[in-house]
Amino acid sequence: MFWMTLFGCDMMVDMYNVPADASDNTEFIFTVPKGAHARKLGEPLKESGIIDNSEDFVTYIKLSKEGSCIKAGNFSLNRSMTPQKILETLCGTPLADDKAFTVLEGWRIKEIDDALSKEGWIKSGEYRTAVENPSVFSADFPLPKDTLEGYLYPETYMLSPHQFTVQAFVQRQLDTLNKNFYSPNKDAIQTSKRSFHEIIIMASMLEREEPTPKQRPMVAGIIWKRLDNSWNLGIDATSRYTLDVWNDRKAFLQKLRDPKDLYNTRLRPGLPPTPIGNASTSAMDAALRPTDSDFWYYLHDAKKILRPSKNAREHERKRKKYNVY
Repeated sequence: MFWMTLFGCDMMVDMYNVPADASDNTEFIFTVPKGAHARKLGEPLKESGIIDNSEDFVTYIKLSKEGSCIKAGNFSLNRSMTPQKILETLCGTPLADDKAFTVLEGWRIKEIDDALSKEGWIKSGEYRTAVENPSVFSADFPLPKDTLEGYLYPETYMLSPHQFTVQAFVQRQLDTLNKNFYSPNKDAIQTSKRSFHEIIIMASMLEREEPTPKQRPMVAGIIWKRLDNSWNLGIDATSRYTLDVWNDRKAFLQKLRDPKDLYNTRLRPGLPPTPIGNASTSAMDAALRPTDSDFWYYLHDAKKILRPSKNAREHERKRKKYNVY
């Protein structure tokens, strides 16, 4: 070509290697689809506002022969970038396209499995199956043999669609439990008269029994005291644990009358056989560091205010006063 010979190829490349606006660093997230060719990105880049002239961008690619290494994914671009810089960025590592997934405090395995399947991360039941085989996971603390209920730390996790596996996610939950609770409290846990598993069970009950974190140490003290004195714990939340729907009142009332239900702490002594959900750090701290008091009973009024009692007579008076049955 005469014009390329006259001006020189390098000079022509430089002519087209200019930014749309050298002073504009506003970020644009630009998506390169799978299988895209650099020369096909001129119009999408223009439509996104990153460049002003798609033909000049394509001409730069033809002259420079750059862009053969572009990757699919999301990239951070701006109008101060030259075509050369844009292509270098598109040939680099794409932005992480992780998505947030939140495990709520108190959720059971069932709720986590349901949420993961609803969001399309797993097939229904896949998470449940994984956590029922604790032996395939590792932790700095002893793991139970039959189920990881209670050990699946509630948190907002960033998950990658390209790298997600159920096993890796469960291991992250265990690692997060270690980081946020076990490791910082290891000495206190090891010198406690309670086993780590007992602390986790207690925390799971506190998460459901006491909505206000600052009141949990007192409630923990009452429950531990009842346990140490061979009283039935009388925690209704445990009878809800095996229900398909936690707030199914009819099914719950049937459970309360069932002495064969292993989670019925009204009619059966001791702790429930497993945690009844996955507790927050606040509940775990309270289970580990309960507050001693003269109270043996407690209830909550309509405003969720804790109303503890020292004896059964006082407890019954408060039941009537606050209409709690």
